[in-house]
Amino acid sequence: MKRTLPAALAAEDRPPSRWGWLAVAVWLVYLAQPLSEIWQTQHGITRLLGLLNLAAFGVSYVGFFGILRWQEFRPSASPLWQRLGYLAVMLGLALLLTLTAGETALTCMVYIAATAVLSLSLRLGVLVVLLLLGGVELSMRVVPGWSDDSSYGFAIFLGGVAVLAMRRAIQRGSELDRARKDMAELAVQEERNRFARDLHDILGHSLTVITVKAELAGRLIQVNPEKAAAEVADVESLARAALGDVRAAVAGYRELSLAGELVSARTALQAAEIKADLPTTMDEVPEENRELFAWVIREGVTNVIRHSGAKRCTIKLSARQIEVRDDGKGPGGSTSGHGLMGLRERADQVGAAVQVGQSPEGGFRLAVKVGP
Repeated sequence: MKRTLPAALAAEDRPPSRWGWLAVAVWLVYLAQPLSEIWQTQHGITRLLGLLNLAAFGVSYVGFFGILRWQEFRPSASPLWQRLGYLAVMLGLALLLTLTAGETALTCMVYIAATAVLSLSLRLGVLVVLLLLGGVELSMRVVPGWSDDSSYGFAIFLGGVAVLAMRRAIQRGSELDRARKDMAELAVQEERNRFARDLHDILGHSLTVITVKAELAGRLIQVNPEKAAAEVADVESLARAALGDVRAAVAGYRELSLAGELVSARTALQAAEIKADLPTTMDEVPEENRELFAWVIREGVTNVIRHSGAKRCTIKLSARQIEVRDDGKGPGGSTSGHGLMGLRERADQVGAAVQVGQSPEGGFRLAVKVGP
């Protein structure tokens, strides 16, 4: 059977985008409220100091997020005192801002709460959010001239919950990336060992026979030239056969294996925490259909992991048809991607039909049928 490197090896490590900080900086738009308050109520040097204070807070927020992103949002990546110290600096800037922006400076507490949830352990992050929430609610009621409508406290609560969910998503993504890297490294090692064994099996016997026949030809060249010539001809034939075997072994890496893709699909789905309902045998699938069906599995499972949000993926095999379906969010606009276009081209080459649409479970269904 032809073999291939698992699909996980096709993925490349992508460095973080250099423009990722924009996704953080865009939320600074909510500082427009204290900015407007400073501009309208302050004048001269007081206005300038207030604006510089606000700018320093924005820079500290974006800067801290940049550090966290560089550390892959791992709370253990730096000492606790450093992270608490940075949060204290942000809190100090926010409190100082109340002198020029009044109660609108409490908007900064939402940024501090979000940063605390991402930078600290889960328990400590929640504690910081509760302390900020309590402090804001108390100050809104005891500081003269400040309203007590609880809007800032509600914003802190919503921001903490949203960032907590984002933190969990980041952790899940990191865990999945690490699992894929580990699988890829293990697959590379396994393929190296397997290929070494294959080469040993292919060449070991042939080279041994070639060596024996070459030695025999050397001894016969003076005694029986005709017999020596026959042995040399055998050596040439064996060498050509061994070269052909090596080429065939190497060529096996250029095509997909149905068995290999089923194994890779199960591993990838498990890493993505998607229940895999896969066939346990492929004996009924003819050899001429197996490579196409392997491409269907690769494309279908890739789409399930990337786009579906599914909890279960099912693959069904028969002699002339393969079906990949899930219980995710359905096809949506994902029925004409580059992967499906390439799959249709492969199917057209062998007279097969590609079907895409909604699965019985409500998710996405990809099926390929060979023949009428």
